Amino acid sequence: MYSDPKQCLYCTDNQTQKDLMVFVKKLSVSRLFIFREQTYHGRCLVAYDEHINDMNELQPEQLNAFMADVTAVTRAMQKVFNPEKINYGAYADTLSHLHFHLVPKYKGGPDYGGTFQMNPKQVYLTEEQYQEMAEQLKALL
Repeated sequence: MYSDPKQCLYCTDNQTQKDLMVFVKKLSVSRLFIFREQTYHGRCLVAYDEHINDMNELQPEQLNAFMADVTAVTRAMQKVFNPEKINYGAYADTLSHLHFHLVPKYKGGPDYGGTFQMNPKQVYLTEEQYQEMAEQLKALL
């Protein structure tokens, strides 16, 4: 299923996007967001700048640049949040815009050793806390 860029969550910068995530920074070929739902402390999302449906549509240099962005973000996440592991999710079944969910996992924490929940709707922070996380990540990127 291919989504319409005019209605795409990542292309339109709409209220739904703002309700789900906090923009952090423009990267080389993508944008970094903090996922508002923070059951998995430090959860982020990296979305490709253009409306690309799948990684296999990218030219090698575009793919390398995107994966370099994802890697830079996970390195920053590791330093800021110190998770045991970071899970990567790139599903896009219903919203076919290339993006990765980057989900920190902690021993003894939610779903450790299993698959993360897409949106458990349990933990939300203050705007100040989101901004503090964003500043910590930006300082490393």
